[in-house]
Amino acid sequence: MTDDAVLEALQARCERSLAWHGRRNAADLLDSIDRASAVDRYGEGGVVAELESECAAVLGKPAALFFPSGTMAQQITLRVHADRRNNRAIVFHPACHLDRHEGGAYHRLQSLIGRPAGDQHRLLDLDDLRAVAEPIGALVLELPQRDIGGQQPDLPSLRAQVAWARDRGAAVHLDGARLWESAAGYGVPAAQVAALFDTVYVSFYKGLGALAGCCVAGDEQVIAELREWRQRMGGTVFALWPYAASALTALRERMPRMADYLRHARAIAAALKDAEGVVVVPDPPHTSMMHLLLRTTPEAFTAAARDSPSSRASGAGHGPAPPPIRPYNRWNSRSARRLAGSPPRRSATS
Repeated sequence: MTDDAVLEALQARCERSLAWHGRRNAADLLDSIDRASAVDRYGEGGVVAELESECAAVLGKPAALFFPSGTMAQQITLRVHADRRNNRAIVFHPACHLDRHEGGAYHRLQSLIGRPAGDQHRLLDLDDLRAVAEPIGALVLELPQRDIGGQQPDLPSLRAQVAWARDRGAAVHLDGARLWESAAGYGVPAAQVAALFDTVYVSFYKGLGALAGCCVAGDEQVIAELREWRQRMGGTVFALWPYAASALTALRERMPRMADYLRHARAIAAALKDAEGVVVVPDPPHTSMMHLLLRTTPEAFTAAARDSPSSRASGAGHGPAPPPIRPYNRWNSRSARRLAGSPPRRSATS
């Protein structure tokens, strides 16, 4: 068997997961869809409209729009901000998801110009932004920063970064794919974080564990423009209701648990603090996400897992080692949820 096959087989025997909501099958996902949901037609009405209304209320924004894909949603949102300001430059952290994991879509499809600011291995700060001299159309902030272990700035620093953009006439957009986790980390409602931003993107399949899909929330005119662009980009498919129904269930059931997930993540981090060859990043976790840096190699780890006498292990996701820490491999504990009796899911990288 290949190493990947060995790890998959071992994970299939696990009874607890430290990543997402465990390994799920079609039946599990179908159970998240309320059979009484009203269907939409090309994104209009039904449970799609219900989800949009509830999401806007949770985020404290006038309106929200459902998208089948976050990649589609965010590039369109930034295009609208750029068009409104006649400036196609967007500033973001070097580890920004839009720049690293979306095939350059913002540039190739929307002709936006990316301007990284700061160091990819640490949080963005105000001095990094002050070093940007050119006029910009938008500032993109990701909360929490997935690729550096779920770190996020304190609220005063976040407000200062937003103020910098506003003073320059730029829009401020939140990549809030994990805003639910971020708000729990700050100890405030999601709407309090969202209030700082012109537009807010949230995902329903990541921390909440629903089917694919997301919403962008903002003022009514911006959302109206996004609705037109969703159609142009092929996102207004005939039936979005299964995704929206699953998202509504997850939003109602799992968003209130985010503080519990955070407490459990920090308990895991504390338990690992003195473990030999393990570094927790950040320590303590800012949100219910962390990176575990293991002093080993992929080959040694796989061999140890293969030889483990236990058939009832716990699973955690993993990814490639970050460039500055070559002696380690990076293992992500995305949400540190304890799912007794449920097999684990291997963490994805997007």
